[in-house]
Amino acid sequence: MAISYIGVGANLDDRAAVLRRAAAALDGYDSLEVKAASPVYETAPVGVTAQPMFLNAVLAAETDLEPHALLERLLAVERRFGRVRRQRWGPRLLDLDILLYENEIIRGRGLEIPHPRLHERAFVLVPLCDLTPRGRHPVFKKTFSELAESIVPTQEVRKLHGVSLLSVCT
Repeated sequence: MAISYIGVGANLDDRAAVLRRAAAALDGYDSLEVKAASPVYETAPVGVTAQPMFLNAVLAAETDLEPHALLERLLAVERRFGRVRRQRWGPRLLDLDILLYENEIIRGRGLEIPHPRLHERAFVLVPLCDLTPRGRHPVFKKTFSELAESIVPTQEVRKLHGVSLLSVCT
């Protein structure tokens, strides 16, 4: 079984409910088990800024799926939730991204691991630090905490209290 870290985000509909249902949907597959979930954070949009605030979190999952199969599973869950890709970095009902898959570095065939913008996004680094603060970026060799410290002051990230994704995962 491999450990993968999956970014989850939403900025449409009942964002917290969408994230809870997405975590439960992912945990419901027999080839993927959600082991931990970060706290949920409210974050400002990146790229296209004229849109609602996001809720973001990171899930740690064990899987026997290979990286490309895991990506297909995530895309299938997004489609099940009604995600339609219209605008890059635009509003979305659900966004699921493979951030890390073990310590692998994969480039090509529609998949980049670690996620190519992981190191520059507080909305991913802050919740990732909650799960693996001493973890190291496989390319940059810095800890996620070191990477987060360099960018968090420039990006809005606020922890939400009372919202948990773990309660739906067994």
